[in-house]
Amino acid sequence: MKEPFRINRRKFLAKAGAGAAVTMIWPFFSSCDSQSSTTAKPKLSKDFQPDIDLELKAVQRDLSILPGSKTKVWVYEGKLIKGNKEALLPLQGSYLGPIIKVRKGQKVRIRFQNDLPEESIVHWHGMHVPERYDGHPQDVIDSGETYIYEYEVMNRAGTYWFHPHPHGRTGPQVYNGLAGLLLVTDEEEQQLNLPQGEFDLPVVIQDRTFDDNNQLVYLENGQMGRMTGFLGNRILINGRPEQRLNLKAGCKYRLRLLNGSNSRIYKLAWEDGSPVTVFGMDGSLLNAPKELSYLMLGPAKRADVWLDLTNKPEGTELTMKNTSFPLELMSGGMMGNGGMMEGAKSVLPQGSEYPVFTVLANASGSNDYTLPRQLAQPDYIDPSTAGNLNAPRQFTFAMGHMEWTINGRTWETTEVADEEIVKLGSIEVWELINGGGMMDNDDDGGGMMDGHGTMDNGGMMRGDDGMMSGGGMMGNMMQMPHPIHIHQVQFNILERNVTDVDPQLWDAVKDGFVDEGWHDTVLLMPGMSAKVIMQFKDFKGLFVYHCHNLEHEDMGMMRNFKIV
Repeated sequence: MKEPFRINRRKFLAKAGAGAAVTMIWPFFSSCDSQSSTTAKPKLSKDFQPDIDLELKAVQRDLSILPGSKTKVWVYEGKLIKGNKEALLPLQGSYLGPIIKVRKGQKVRIRFQNDLPEESIVHWHGMHVPERYDGHPQDVIDSGETYIYEYEVMNRAGTYWFHPHPHGRTGPQVYNGLAGLLLVTDEEEQQLNLPQGEFDLPVVIQDRTFDDNNQLVYLENGQMGRMTGFLGNRILINGRPEQRLNLKAGCKYRLRLLNGSNSRIYKLAWEDGSPVTVFGMDGSLLNAPKELSYLMLGPAKRADVWLDLTNKPEGTELTMKNTSFPLELMSGGMMGNGGMMEGAKSVLPQGSEYPVFTVLANASGSNDYTLPRQLAQPDYIDPSTAGNLNAPRQFTFAMGHMEWTINGRTWETTEVADEEIVKLGSIEVWELINGGGMMDNDDDGGGMMDGHGTMDNGGMMRGDDGMMSGGGMMGNMMQMPHPIHIHQVQFNILERNVTDVDPQLWDAVKDGFVDEGWHDTVLLMPGMSAKVIMQFKDFKGLFVYHCHNLEHEDMGMMRNFKIV
Protein backbone atom coordinates (compact mmCIF):
# COMPACT_ATOMS: atom_id res chain seq x y z
CA MET A 1 0.00 0.00 0.00
CA LYS A 2 1.35 3.40 -0.88
CA GLU A 3 2.27 5.99 1.72
CA PRO A 4 -0.80 8.18 2.48
CA PHE A 5 -0.74 11.74 1.21
CA ARG A 6 -0.13 14.47 3.76
CA ILE A 7 -2.05 17.69 4.22
CA ASN A 8 -0.68 21.01 5.43
CA ARG A 9 -2.63 22.23 8.50
CA ARG A 10 -2.59 25.91 7.58
CA LYS A 11 -3.80 25.15 4.03
CA PHE A 12 -6.60 22.97 5.39
CA LEU A 13 -7.87 25.66 7.76
CA ALA A 14 -7.70 28.34 5.12
CA LYS A 15 -9.66 26.29 2.61
CA ALA A 16 -12.16 24.83 5.07
CA GLY A 17 -12.87 28.28 6.49
CA ALA A 18 -13.41 29.64 3.02
CA GLY A 19 -16.30 27.20 2.49
CA ALA A 20 -18.82 28.86 4.81
CA ALA A 21 -22.41 27.62 4.86
CA VAL A 22 -24.00 27.69 1.42
CA THR A 23 -27.69 26.96 0.90
CA MET A 24 -29.54 26.65 -2.37
CA ILE A 25 -28.73 29.43 -4.83
CA TRP A 26 -30.57 29.06 -8.13
CA PRO A 27 -28.96 27.68 -10.19
CA PHE A 28 -26.64 26.58 -7.35
CA PHE A 29 -23.23 27.98 -8.31
CA SER A 30 -21.62 29.26 -11.48
CA SER A 31 -20.34 26.66 -13.89
CA CYS A 32 -16.85 28.12 -14.09
CA ASP A 33 -15.27 24.68 -13.66
CA SER A 34 -16.72 23.38 -16.92
CA GLN A 35 -14.99 23.70 -20.24
CA SER A 36 -16.96 24.00 -23.45
CA SER A 37 -16.28 21.38 -26.08
CA THR A 38 -13.65 22.24 -28.65
CA THR A 39 -14.49 19.15 -30.68
CA ALA A 40 -17.01 18.99 -33.50
CA LYS A 41 -20.45 18.07 -32.20
CA PRO A 42 -22.05 14.96 -33.72
CA LYS A 43 -24.75 15.58 -36.31
CA LEU A 44 -27.61 13.45 -37.59
CA SER A 45 -26.15 10.72 -39.77
CA LYS A 46 -28.09 9.82 -42.91
CA ASP A 47 -26.51 6.37 -42.88
CA PHE A 48 -27.62 5.61 -39.31
CA GLN A 49 -31.07 3.99 -39.30
CA PRO A 50 -32.27 3.95 -35.68
CA ASP A 51 -34.70 1.42 -34.24
CA ILE A 52 -35.41 3.92 -31.49
CA ASP A 53 -35.27 7.69 -32.02
CA LEU A 54 -36.10 10.04 -29.17
CA GLU A 55 -35.67 13.56 -27.86
CA LEU A 56 -34.33 14.21 -24.38
CA LYS A 57 -34.46 17.74 -22.99
CA ALA A 58 -32.92 19.05 -19.79
CA VAL A 59 -35.22 21.80 -18.54
CA GLN A 60 -36.12 23.83 -15.45
CA ARG A 61 -39.49 23.17 -13.82
CA ASP A 62 -41.45 24.12 -10.69
CA LEU A 63 -43.04 20.88 -9.47
CA SER A 64 -45.00 19.73 -6.44
CA ILE A 65 -42.92 17.37 -4.33
CA LEU A 66 -43.87 18.30 -0.76
CA PRO A 67 -47.17 19.84 0.43
CA GLY A 68 -47.16 23.61 -0.09
CA SER A 69 -44.84 25.55 -2.36
CA LYS A 70 -43.57 23.96 -5.56
CA THR A 71 -39.90 23.01 -5.78
CA LYS A 72 -37.51 24.29 -8.44
CA VAL A 73 -35.93 21.26 -10.12
CA TRP A 74 -34.06 20.38 -13.28
CA VAL A 75 -35.60 17.48 -15.17
CA TYR A 76 -35.08 15.30 -18.22
CA GLU A 77 -38.18 15.27 -20.42
CA GLY A 78 -38.44 12.73 -23.25
CA LYS A 79 -40.39 12.42 -26.48
CA LEU A 80 -40.45 9.29 -28.64
CA ILE A 81 -40.00 9.97 -32.35
CA LYS A 82 -39.66 6.38 -33.55
CA GLY A 83 -39.89 3.00 -31.86
CA ASN A 84 -42.14 0.88 -29.69
CA LYS A 85 -44.08 2.97 -27.18
CA GLU A 86 -42.54 0.90 -24.38
CA ALA A 87 -39.11 2.30 -25.30
CA LEU A 88 -39.78 5.55 -23.39
CA LEU A 89 -41.86 5.46 -20.24
CA PRO A 90 -42.36 8.32 -17.77
CA LEU A 91 -41.67 7.65 -14.11
CA GLN A 92 -45.16 8.54 -12.93
CA GLY A 93 -45.47 11.34 -10.38
CA SER A 94 -41.72 11.95 -10.35
CA TYR A 95 -39.36 14.74 -11.34
CA LEU A 96 -36.79 12.11 -12.35
CA GLY A 97 -36.19 11.36 -16.01
CA PRO A 98 -38.11 8.83 -18.11
CA ILE A 99 -37.22 5.15 -18.28
CA ILE A 100 -35.55 4.23 -21.58
CA LYS A 101 -35.94 0.55 -22.50
CA VAL A 102 -33.75 -0.97 -25.22
CA ARG A 103 -32.67 -4.39 -26.47
CA LYS A 104 -29.16 -5.54 -27.25
CA GLY A 105 -28.49 -5.08 -30.96
CA GLN A 106 -30.89 -2.16 -31.40
CA LYS A 107 -29.68 1.12 -32.85
CA VAL A 108 -30.57 4.13 -30.74
CA ARG A 109 -30.60 7.83 -31.58
CA ILE A 110 -31.00 10.34 -28.75
CA ARG A 111 -31.28 14.06 -29.49
CA PHE A 112 -30.21 15.75 -26.27
CA GLN A 113 -31.23 19.40 -26.00
CA ASN A 114 -29.83 21.51 -23.18
CA ASP A 115 -32.39 24.08 -22.01
CA LEU A 116 -30.64 24.70 -18.69
CA PRO A 117 -28.97 28.03 -17.84
CA GLU A 118 -25.54 26.36 -17.93
CA GLU A 119 -23.49 23.76 -19.79
CA SER A 120 -24.33 20.08 -19.56
CA ILE A 121 -23.86 16.72 -21.29
CA VAL A 122 -25.38 13.24 -20.78
CA HIS A 123 -23.37 10.19 -19.72
CA TRP A 124 -24.87 6.74 -20.32
CA HIS A 125 -23.62 5.11 -17.14
CA GLY A 126 -22.33 1.58 -17.72
CA MET A 127 -22.92 1.59 -21.49
CA HIS A 128 -20.29 0.41 -23.97
CA VAL A 129 -20.31 3.18 -26.57
CA PRO A 130 -17.83 5.08 -28.78
CA GLU A 131 -15.89 7.99 -27.29
CA ARG A 132 -18.05 10.75 -28.76
CA TYR A 133 -21.23 9.24 -27.26
CA ASP A 134 -19.96 8.58 -23.74
CA GLY A 135 -20.67 12.04 -22.33
CA HIS A 136 -17.07 13.12 -21.69
CA PRO A 137 -16.82 16.45 -19.82
CA GLN A 138 -15.01 18.01 -22.80
CA ASP A 139 -18.21 17.54 -24.85
CA VAL A 140 -20.47 19.77 -22.75
CA ILE A 141 -22.87 21.92 -24.74
CA ASP A 142 -24.17 25.39 -23.94
CA SER A 143 -27.74 26.33 -23.14
CA GLY A 144 -29.86 26.07 -26.27
CA GLU A 145 -27.55 23.59 -28.03
CA THR A 146 -28.24 19.98 -29.07
CA TYR A 147 -25.97 16.92 -28.94
CA ILE A 148 -26.76 13.87 -31.08
CA TYR A 149 -26.07 10.35 -29.77
CA GLU A 150 -26.20 7.46 -32.24
CA TYR A 151 -25.03 4.03 -31.13
CA GLU A 152 -25.80 0.35 -31.21
CA VAL A 153 -26.64 -1.28 -27.89
CA MET A 154 -23.83 -3.74 -27.20
CA ASN A 155 -24.43 -4.35 -23.48
CA ARG A 156 -25.80 -7.39 -21.71
CA ALA A 157 -29.20 -7.27 -20.07
CA GLY A 158 -28.92 -5.08 -17.00
CA THR A 159 -30.01 -1.97 -15.14
CA TYR A 160 -28.13 1.10 -16.36
CA TRP A 161 -28.81 4.81 -15.94
CA PHE A 162 -28.05 8.23 -17.37
CA HIS A 163 -27.05 11.52 -15.76
CA PRO A 164 -25.06 14.71 -16.48
CA HIS A 165 -21.27 14.76 -16.57
CA PRO A 166 -19.92 18.35 -16.74
CA HIS A 167 -16.78 18.68 -14.66
CA GLY A 168 -17.38 20.64 -11.46
CA ARG A 169 -21.16 20.56 -11.92
CA THR A 170 -22.12 16.88 -11.92
CA GLY A 171 -23.00 16.90 -8.21
CA PRO A 172 -25.44 19.83 -8.26
CA GLN A 173 -27.00 18.84 -11.59
CA VAL A 174 -27.73 15.27 -10.47
CA TYR A 175 -28.87 16.52 -7.08
CA ASN A 176 -31.28 18.91 -8.73
CA GLY A 177 -33.03 16.04 -10.51
CA LEU A 178 -31.17 15.07 -13.68
CA ALA A 179 -31.16 11.27 -13.66
CA GLY A 180 -33.04 8.45 -15.36
CA LEU A 181 -32.96 4.69 -15.84
CA LEU A 182 -31.80 2.91 -18.99
CA LEU A 183 -32.89 -0.74 -19.02
CA VAL A 184 -31.29 -3.22 -21.41
CA THR A 185 -32.67 -6.64 -22.25
CA ASP A 186 -31.27 -9.42 -24.45
CA GLU A 187 -32.19 -12.88 -25.72
CA GLU A 188 -30.75 -14.63 -22.68
CA GLU A 189 -32.88 -12.58 -20.30
CA GLN A 190 -35.99 -12.92 -22.46
CA GLN A 191 -35.78 -16.71 -22.24
CA LEU A 192 -36.22 -16.42 -18.47
CA ASN A 193 -39.58 -15.97 -16.82
CA LEU A 194 -38.69 -12.81 -14.90
CA PRO A 195 -41.29 -10.19 -13.88
CA GLN A 196 -42.34 -7.72 -16.55
CA GLY A 197 -44.61 -4.70 -16.89
CA GLU A 198 -46.06 -3.49 -13.59
CA PHE A 199 -44.11 -6.21 -11.76
CA ASP A 200 -40.72 -4.89 -12.95
CA LEU A 201 -40.29 -1.87 -10.66
CA PRO A 202 -37.70 0.93 -10.55
CA VAL A 203 -36.59 1.91 -7.05
CA VAL A 204 -34.34 4.96 -7.26
CA ILE A 205 -33.02 5.82 -3.80
CA GLN A 206 -31.82 9.39 -3.15
CA ASP A 207 -31.37 11.66 -0.15
CA ARG A 208 -32.40 15.30 -0.27
CA THR A 209 -32.75 18.33 2.01
CA PHE A 210 -35.52 20.92 1.63
CA ASP A 211 -35.80 24.34 3.25
CA ASP A 212 -38.97 25.80 4.81
CA ASN A 213 -40.12 26.94 1.38
CA ASN A 214 -39.70 23.43 -0.12
CA GLN A 215 -36.57 24.40 -2.07
CA LEU A 216 -33.66 22.01 -2.40
CA VAL A 217 -30.67 22.77 -0.18
CA TYR A 218 -27.24 21.63 -1.35
CA LEU A 219 -23.92 21.65 0.56
CA GLU A 220 -25.10 23.92 3.36
CA ASN A 221 -21.88 23.21 5.27
CA GLY A 222 -19.79 24.51 2.39
CA GLN A 223 -16.26 23.31 1.82
CA MET A 224 -16.50 20.55 4.41
CA GLY A 225 -19.58 19.22 2.65
CA ARG A 226 -17.59 19.10 -0.57
CA MET A 227 -14.81 17.20 1.20
CA THR A 228 -17.14 14.59 2.67
CA GLY A 229 -19.93 14.50 0.11
CA PHE A 230 -23.54 15.63 0.35
CA LEU A 231 -25.85 13.97 2.89
CA GLY A 232 -29.55 14.90 2.90
CA ASN A 233 -31.96 14.74 5.81
CA ARG A 234 -34.70 12.68 4.14
CA ILE A 235 -34.97 9.79 1.68
CA LEU A 236 -36.87 10.03 -1.59
CA ILE A 237 -37.93 6.97 -3.60
CA ASN A 238 -38.36 7.51 -7.33
CA GLY A 239 -38.30 11.25 -6.68
CA ARG A 240 -41.20 11.07 -4.25
CA PRO A 241 -41.19 11.66 -0.48
CA GLU A 242 -43.71 8.96 0.47
CA GLN A 243 -41.08 6.18 0.58
CA ARG A 244 -43.80 3.69 -0.30
CA LEU A 245 -44.36 1.09 -3.01
CA ASN A 246 -48.02 0.10 -3.47
CA LEU A 247 -47.91 -3.53 -4.63
CA LYS A 248 -50.17 -6.57 -4.82
CA ALA A 249 -50.27 -9.44 -2.38
CA GLY A 250 -49.91 -12.81 -4.12
CA CYS A 251 -47.45 -11.49 -6.73
CA LYS A 252 -43.74 -11.66 -7.43
CA TYR A 253 -41.67 -8.58 -8.28
CA ARG A 254 -38.34 -7.49 -9.69
CA LEU A 255 -37.11 -4.43 -7.79
CA ARG A 256 -34.42 -2.55 -9.74
CA LEU A 257 -32.57 -0.69 -7.02
CA LEU A 258 -30.41 2.30 -7.99
CA ASN A 259 -28.40 4.26 -5.45
CA GLY A 260 -28.84 7.65 -7.12
CA SER A 261 -27.54 9.58 -4.10
CA ASN A 262 -24.54 11.86 -4.46
CA SER A 263 -22.48 10.21 -1.71
CA ARG A 264 -24.66 8.19 0.65
CA ILE A 265 -23.97 4.47 1.10
CA TYR A 266 -26.83 2.11 1.92
CA LYS A 267 -26.75 -1.10 3.92
CA LEU A 268 -30.16 -2.46 2.98
CA ALA A 269 -32.03 -5.12 4.92
CA TRP A 270 -35.65 -6.19 5.30
CA GLU A 271 -36.86 -5.15 8.72
CA ASP A 272 -38.50 -8.54 9.40
CA GLY A 273 -35.19 -10.35 8.89
CA SER A 274 -36.09 -11.90 5.52
CA PRO A 275 -33.10 -12.40 3.22
CA VAL A 276 -32.39 -9.88 0.47
CA THR A 277 -32.39 -11.99 -2.71
CA VAL A 278 -30.12 -10.42 -5.34
CA PHE A 279 -30.06 -11.73 -8.93
CA GLY A 280 -28.47 -8.88 -10.88
CA MET A 281 -25.73 -6.30 -10.35
CA ASP A 282 -24.85 -3.29 -12.53
CA GLY A 283 -24.32 -4.66 -16.04
CA SER A 284 -25.61 -8.22 -15.85
CA LEU A 285 -27.76 -10.84 -14.29
CA LEU A 286 -25.86 -13.07 -11.89
CA ASN A 287 -25.18 -16.71 -12.72
CA ALA A 288 -27.35 -17.64 -9.75
CA PRO A 289 -29.36 -15.71 -7.14
CA LYS A 290 -27.72 -14.82 -3.83
CA GLU A 291 -29.47 -14.53 -0.49
CA LEU A 292 -27.97 -11.92 1.81
CA SER A 293 -28.82 -10.73 5.29
CA TYR A 294 -28.16 -7.20 3.94
CA LEU A 295 -26.94 -5.55 0.74
CA MET A 296 -24.22 -2.89 0.53
CA LEU A 297 -25.14 -0.40 -2.21
CA GLY A 298 -22.67 2.40 -2.89
CA PRO A 299 -23.40 5.49 -4.99
CA ALA A 300 -24.18 4.64 -8.66
CA LYS A 301 -24.53 0.90 -7.90
CA ARG A 302 -27.55 -1.04 -9.10
CA ALA A 303 -29.00 -4.32 -7.86
CA ASP A 304 -31.93 -6.45 -9.03
CA VAL A 305 -33.79 -7.77 -5.98
CA TRP A 306 -36.47 -10.48 -5.98
CA LEU A 307 -39.60 -9.81 -3.89
CA ASP A 308 -42.11 -12.65 -3.39
CA LEU A 309 -45.49 -11.64 -1.95
CA THR A 310 -47.13 -14.95 -2.94
CA ASN A 311 -47.95 -15.99 0.62
CA LYS A 312 -48.52 -12.49 1.99
CA PRO A 313 -52.06 -11.33 2.78
CA GLU A 314 -53.48 -8.04 1.57
CA GLY A 315 -52.49 -5.29 3.99
CA THR A 316 -48.97 -6.66 4.49
CA GLU A 317 -46.25 -4.06 5.07
CA LEU A 318 -42.54 -4.80 4.56
CA THR A 319 -39.94 -2.16 5.31
CA MET A 320 -36.50 -2.01 3.74
CA LYS A 321 -34.25 -0.21 6.18
CA ASN A 322 -30.72 1.05 6.32
CA THR A 323 -28.95 -0.84 9.08
CA SER A 324 -26.12 0.68 11.05
CA PHE A 325 -22.42 0.50 10.27
CA PRO A 326 -19.58 2.53 11.87
CA LEU A 327 -18.92 5.22 9.29
CA GLU A 328 -20.23 8.38 10.98
CA LEU A 329 -17.11 10.24 9.93
CA MET A 330 -18.99 11.36 6.81
CA SER A 331 -21.89 12.97 8.65
CA GLY A 332 -20.75 16.57 8.07
CA GLY A 333 -18.64 19.18 9.84
CA MET A 334 -15.19 18.57 11.28
CA MET A 335 -13.85 15.98 13.66
CA GLY A 336 -15.51 15.32 17.01
CA ASN A 337 -14.87 13.04 20.00
CA GLY A 338 -13.44 9.71 19.04
CA GLY A 339 -12.61 10.89 15.57
CA MET A 340 -16.23 11.17 14.43
CA MET A 341 -17.56 14.05 12.39
CA GLU A 342 -19.77 16.69 13.93
CA GLY A 343 -20.69 20.30 13.37
CA ALA A 344 -23.41 20.74 10.72
CA LYS A 345 -24.58 17.21 11.44
CA SER A 346 -27.03 15.39 9.18
CA VAL A 347 -30.37 14.25 10.53
CA LEU A 348 -29.53 10.96 8.82
CA PRO A 349 -25.81 10.41 9.50
CA GLN A 350 -23.90 8.06 7.25
CA GLY A 351 -24.17 4.58 8.73
CA SER A 352 -27.18 5.27 10.95
CA GLU A 353 -30.40 3.27 11.01
CA TYR A 354 -33.52 4.59 9.27
CA PRO A 355 -36.33 3.34 7.00
CA VAL A 356 -35.60 3.53 3.26
CA PHE A 357 -38.91 2.40 1.77
CA THR A 358 -41.99 0.37 2.69
CA VAL A 359 -43.79 -2.15 0.51
CA LEU A 360 -47.55 -1.96 1.11
CA ALA A 361 -49.67 -4.79 -0.31
CA ASN A 362 -52.82 -2.71 -0.68
CA ALA A 363 -54.38 -4.95 -3.32
CA SER A 364 -54.32 -8.59 -4.40
CA GLY A 365 -53.34 -10.39 -7.59
CA SER A 366 -51.31 -13.26 -8.98
CA ASN A 367 -48.62 -14.01 -11.54
CA ASP A 368 -46.49 -17.01 -12.47
CA TYR A 369 -43.03 -15.44 -12.70
CA THR A 370 -40.14 -17.54 -11.42
CA LEU A 371 -36.58 -16.96 -10.27
CA PRO A 372 -34.48 -19.79 -11.74
CA ARG A 373 -31.42 -21.19 -10.05
CA GLN A 374 -29.49 -20.63 -13.28
CA LEU A 375 -29.74 -17.09 -14.68
CA ALA A 376 -26.93 -15.84 -16.94
CA GLN A 377 -24.40 -18.26 -18.36
CA PRO A 378 -20.98 -17.74 -16.75
CA ASP A 379 -18.79 -15.83 -19.18
CA TYR A 380 -16.33 -14.07 -16.90
CA ILE A 381 -12.86 -13.11 -18.11
CA ASP A 382 -10.20 -15.76 -17.46
CA PRO A 383 -7.58 -14.00 -15.28
CA SER A 384 -4.79 -15.94 -16.98
CA THR A 385 -5.52 -14.01 -20.18
CA ALA A 386 -4.51 -10.70 -18.59
CA GLY A 387 -1.04 -9.63 -19.66
CA ASN A 388 -0.42 -7.85 -16.35
CA LEU A 389 -2.02 -10.32 -13.94
CA ASN A 390 1.04 -10.39 -11.67
CA ALA A 391 1.75 -6.66 -11.96
CA PRO A 392 -1.60 -4.84 -12.19
CA ARG A 393 -1.80 -1.12 -12.84
CA GLN A 394 -2.30 0.64 -9.51
CA PHE A 395 -4.54 3.65 -9.00
CA THR A 396 -4.61 5.22 -5.54
CA PHE A 397 -7.59 7.39 -4.61
CA ALA A 398 -6.57 9.72 -1.80
CA MET A 399 -6.46 13.21 -0.35
CA GLY A 400 -3.39 15.29 -1.13
CA HIS A 401 -2.80 19.00 -0.54
CA MET A 402 -6.52 19.58 0.19
CA GLU A 403 -7.51 17.98 -3.11
CA TRP A 404 -9.05 14.62 -3.93
CA THR A 405 -6.54 12.92 -6.21
CA ILE A 406 -5.83 9.78 -8.23
CA ASN A 407 -2.16 8.79 -8.08
CA GLY A 408 -1.50 12.32 -6.82
CA ARG A 409 -3.12 13.95 -9.84
CA THR A 410 -6.40 15.81 -10.31
CA TRP A 411 -8.66 16.37 -13.30
CA GLU A 412 -7.25 17.59 -16.62
CA THR A 413 -9.68 17.88 -19.50
CA THR A 414 -7.73 15.91 -22.10
CA GLU A 415 -4.41 14.97 -20.46
CA VAL A 416 -3.40 11.38 -19.74
CA ALA A 417 -0.41 10.00 -17.85
CA ASP A 418 1.66 7.08 -19.10
CA GLU A 419 -0.09 4.60 -16.79
CA GLU A 420 -3.45 5.77 -18.17
CA ILE A 421 -2.81 4.60 -21.75
CA VAL A 422 -4.07 1.12 -22.69
CA LYS A 423 -4.12 -0.86 -25.93
CA LEU A 424 -7.25 -1.70 -27.87
CA GLY A 425 -8.09 -5.38 -27.44
CA SER A 426 -5.97 -5.83 -24.33
CA ILE A 427 -7.18 -7.55 -21.16
CA GLU A 428 -5.86 -5.95 -17.98
CA VAL A 429 -6.09 -6.08 -14.22
CA TRP A 430 -6.32 -2.79 -12.36
CA GLU A 431 -5.78 -2.48 -8.63
CA LEU A 432 -7.96 0.30 -7.23
CA ILE A 433 -6.68 1.51 -3.85
CA ASN A 434 -8.43 3.64 -1.25
CA GLY A 435 -5.34 5.43 0.01
CA GLY A 436 -6.82 7.81 2.59
CA GLY A 437 -4.85 10.93 3.57
CA MET A 438 -2.91 12.28 6.54
CA MET A 439 -2.13 15.65 8.11
CA ASP A 440 1.24 17.30 7.62
CA ASN A 441 2.73 17.66 11.09
CA ASP A 442 6.00 19.28 10.06
CA ASP A 443 5.26 22.77 11.33
CA ASP A 444 4.04 24.64 14.38
CA GLY A 445 5.40 22.50 17.15
CA GLY A 446 3.80 19.16 16.56
CA GLY A 447 0.41 19.97 18.06
CA MET A 448 -3.03 19.61 16.56
CA MET A 449 -5.79 22.14 15.81
CA ASP A 450 -8.26 23.48 18.36
CA GLY A 451 -11.84 24.59 17.70
CA HIS A 452 -10.75 27.95 16.33
CA GLY A 453 -8.07 26.72 13.94
CA THR A 454 -5.21 27.29 16.43
CA MET A 455 -2.90 24.77 18.03
CA ASP A 456 -3.60 23.06 21.33
CA ASN A 457 -0.25 22.32 23.02
CA GLY A 458 -1.64 19.06 24.30
CA GLY A 459 -1.83 17.80 20.77
CA MET A 460 -5.62 17.45 20.92
CA MET A 461 -8.40 19.27 19.10
CA ARG A 462 -11.29 21.17 20.63
CA GLY A 463 -14.68 20.80 18.99
CA ASP A 464 -17.02 23.42 20.50
CA ASP A 465 -17.66 24.97 17.10
CA GLY A 466 -17.53 21.79 15.02
CA MET A 467 -13.75 21.76 14.50
CA MET A 468 -11.35 19.02 15.61
CA SER A 469 -11.64 17.53 19.11
CA GLY A 470 -11.10 14.42 21.13
CA GLY A 471 -7.84 13.35 19.59
CA GLY A 472 -9.35 12.38 16.24
CA MET A 473 -6.76 12.78 13.48
CA MET A 474 -7.55 14.54 10.25
CA GLY A 475 -6.10 11.52 8.52
CA ASN A 476 -8.94 9.39 9.83
CA MET A 477 -11.44 11.85 8.42
CA MET A 478 -9.85 11.72 5.02
CA GLN A 479 -9.98 7.93 4.92
CA MET A 480 -13.38 7.92 3.34
CA PRO A 481 -15.24 5.50 1.06
CA HIS A 482 -14.71 5.89 -2.66
CA PRO A 483 -17.12 4.27 -5.16
CA ILE A 484 -14.94 3.94 -8.28
CA HIS A 485 -16.57 4.03 -11.71
CA ILE A 486 -14.76 3.18 -14.95
CA HIS A 487 -16.40 4.38 -18.15
CA GLN A 488 -16.82 2.33 -21.35
CA VAL A 489 -16.24 -1.11 -19.78
CA GLN A 490 -17.88 -3.65 -17.56
CA PHE A 491 -15.43 -5.53 -15.34
CA ASN A 492 -15.21 -8.56 -13.09
CA ILE A 493 -14.10 -8.11 -9.48
CA LEU A 494 -11.28 -10.56 -8.78
CA GLU A 495 -10.58 -9.84 -5.12
CA ARG A 496 -10.77 -7.33 -2.30
CA ASN A 497 -7.87 -6.65 0.06
CA VAL A 498 -9.21 -5.67 3.48
CA THR A 499 -5.96 -5.87 5.45
CA ASP A 500 -6.05 -2.13 6.19
CA VAL A 501 -9.80 -1.87 6.75
CA ASP A 502 -10.88 -1.18 10.34
CA PRO A 503 -11.97 -4.60 11.71
CA GLN A 504 -15.13 -3.19 13.29
CA LEU A 505 -16.17 -1.60 10.01
CA TRP A 506 -15.36 -4.67 7.93
CA ASP A 507 -17.25 -6.95 10.29
CA ALA A 508 -20.31 -4.70 9.88
CA VAL A 509 -20.31 -4.65 6.06
CA LYS A 510 -18.47 -7.76 4.80
CA ASP A 511 -21.56 -9.89 4.13
CA GLY A 512 -23.25 -7.28 1.95
CA PHE A 513 -20.93 -7.15 -1.07
CA VAL A 514 -21.89 -8.98 -4.26
CA ASP A 515 -18.75 -9.34 -6.38
CA GLU A 516 -20.14 -11.83 -8.87
CA GLY A 517 -21.40 -10.56 -12.21
CA TRP A 518 -20.34 -7.65 -14.40
CA HIS A 519 -19.77 -4.29 -12.75
CA ASP A 520 -18.90 -0.74 -13.75
CA THR A 521 -18.60 0.65 -10.21
CA VAL A 522 -16.90 -0.82 -7.14
CA LEU A 523 -17.25 0.54 -3.61
CA LEU A 524 -13.96 0.83 -1.73
CA MET A 525 -14.40 1.26 2.01
CA PRO A 526 -11.62 3.12 3.89
CA GLY A 527 -8.37 1.14 3.66
CA MET A 528 -9.72 -1.28 1.05
CA SER A 529 -8.31 -2.13 -2.36
CA ALA A 530 -9.83 -4.22 -5.13
CA LYS A 531 -8.49 -5.92 -8.24
CA VAL A 532 -10.73 -5.78 -11.29
CA ILE A 533 -10.26 -7.30 -14.73
CA MET A 534 -11.59 -5.87 -18.00
CA GLN A 535 -11.10 -5.86 -21.74
CA PHE A 536 -10.71 -2.67 -23.75
CA LYS A 537 -12.47 -3.57 -26.96
CA ASP A 538 -14.22 -2.10 -30.00
CA PHE A 539 -13.50 1.60 -29.51
CA LYS A 540 -10.39 3.74 -29.27
CA GLY A 541 -10.53 7.11 -27.59
CA LEU A 542 -10.54 9.13 -24.39
CA PHE A 543 -12.68 7.93 -21.49
CA VAL A 544 -12.78 8.77 -17.79
CA TYR A 545 -12.59 6.94 -14.48
CA HIS A 546 -13.45 8.60 -11.20
CA CYS A 547 -14.89 8.47 -7.72
CA HIS A 548 -18.69 8.46 -7.91
CA ASN A 549 -19.01 10.42 -4.70
CA LEU A 550 -20.10 13.30 -6.91
CA GLU A 551 -18.60 15.98 -4.69
CA HIS A 552 -15.24 14.18 -4.84
CA GLU A 553 -15.56 13.90 -8.60
CA ASP A 554 -16.36 17.61 -8.93
CA MET A 555 -13.32 18.46 -6.79
CA GLY A 556 -11.03 16.68 -9.26
CA MET A 557 -11.04 12.98 -8.29
CA MET A 558 -11.42 12.06 -11.95
CA ARG A 559 -8.90 11.23 -14.65
CA ASN A 560 -8.80 10.20 -18.29
CA PHE A 561 -7.63 6.90 -19.68
CA LYS A 562 -6.92 6.51 -23.36
CA ILE A 563 -7.44 3.45 -25.53
CA VAL A 564 -4.98 3.44 -28.45
